Parts: sequence; structure tokens; C-alpha cells
Amino acid sequence: MHRNEKEFSSLATKKEETEQKKISMQFKKREIFWMRIGENIGFEQSGKGIDFMRPIIVYKKFSSRVFWGIPLTTKPKKGKFYFAFEFLEKKQNAILSQLRLFDAKRLEEKLGVISKINFRKLEKAIQRLMDDF
Repeated sequence: MHRNEKEFSSLATKKEETEQKKISMQFKKREIFWMRIGENIGFEQSGKGIDFMRPIIVYKKFSSRVFWGIPLTTKPKKGKFYFAFEFLEKKQNAILSQLRLFDAKRLEEKLGVISKINFRKLEKAIQRLMDDF
């Protein structure tokens, strides 16, 4: 398989494993987790590696099982669709346009918590983005 081709066949096994998880991790707003987000379509942000993982920020919790999350990348990004901040001494970029609903079954490992100051700035960046539409 060409390295740029999507890995849909190996994703099916990982997706089934994720669906079969019995216990979901506890999570709160502002927390950052490694999460299995899968192999997505077109320009939708995908996970990396054999487990299709990517760090995400829990943006808004709706229940003990469901939340809005924002995928992160360490690749430098500029513009209104990204929010840059530092986390664990690394530059991170929240991909604001990829905000979406996730099930807690996808959560794998807690990495930490974004600072209150940076989270407030993130909220303002999302609000500015929404106001543009």
C-alpha cells in the first residue's frame, strides 16, 4: 500500500476493539488525552500510527460518555482555524475547524490539562471562528 493511502482495513479491527471497551475513562473540560480517532475521510483529521491515535482537548462535556473534542497537532499552523499554545514544553496547535463530538470509549491516556488562561483564549478563538459564519 502506498504510504499516503488510507489504512481503512486495519482501522476496522481497532474500531471494533474500541467499541467493545467496557469501561470509559473519566474526563473533564480542559483535559488533554491520547485518543483513538481513527482514519477519517478527505481532509478530516486522522489518528496516527497503528492505533490511529492523536492528542485531543476536551472542550465541552455533555455527559459521562460524550464530549466535544478538538484534535491537536505539533505541526506549525497559522490562521483563524488554529490555536497555538504550549503544553508540556512543546508547541501545540488546536485544529479548531475539527471540533467534533466523541465518545469516551475512544480515550486512551490522559496527558494533562491545558492552563486556564490558554483555555480561555481557546474559547475566544472558537467564538471568533463561529462569529465569522
